Amino acid sequence: MSRYLGPVCKLCRREGEKLFLKGRRCNTPKCSFERRGYPPGEHGQRPIRGKDAYRLQLRAKQKAKRIYGTLEKQFHNYYNKAEHQKGITGETLIILLERRLDNVVYRFGFASSRRQARQLVKHNHFLVNGELVNIPSYLVTVGDKIQVREKSLKAGVLQEAIEYAQQTGTPEWLELDADKRTGIIQGYPDATQVAANVQTQLIIELYSK
Repeated sequence: MSRYLGPVCKLCRREGEKLFLKGRRCNTPKCSFERRGYPPGEHGQRPIRGKDAYRLQLRAKQKAKRIYGTLEKQFHNYYNKAEHQKGITGETLIILLERRLDNVVYRFGFASSRRQARQLVKHNHFLVNGELVNIPSYLVTVGDKIQVREKSLKAGVLQEAIEYAQQTGTPEWLELDADKRTGIIQGYPDATQVAANVQTQLIIELYSK
């Protein structure tokens, strides 16, 4: 599956805020956004004249894509799926994105960023209900048990990620057993439990045109 391979710090600068795409580095003076908190490019330091509706809608969609690490076609598929399900489309969209295996691994604190979580999942470090799953976009359901593969428990990169990431705590909709490196999906998050600050209404307005 294709993915973005460019410099991720530029994505934060483009959105005008930290998206914490590099985990530990984002909290250090080395963070590119700390040194150059303006959009990349030749005209990045010029003030933006006006904020038309389309621009705000586009930025909201791009921000959500970059936070969850999806490309355009995949993100649009999530929107289409959310639109055809019961409930509020914006909330359903966020729930679908939060249910991605790489996001859940990140939320459990098994990785310091979603980008790292994606890599760890693809490298066969996690089991879902006892079965190896290496698809980052795999959608978990209530009751699923996520655990670090036994052979991966001593992996240096995984231990470093866990030690750093578990300082942030675990969301209420997840149940973590840190000692056993396992977690259970207790339910799905609501808008108040997602700290991604995604303006879903603007995304809906963009795709509804």
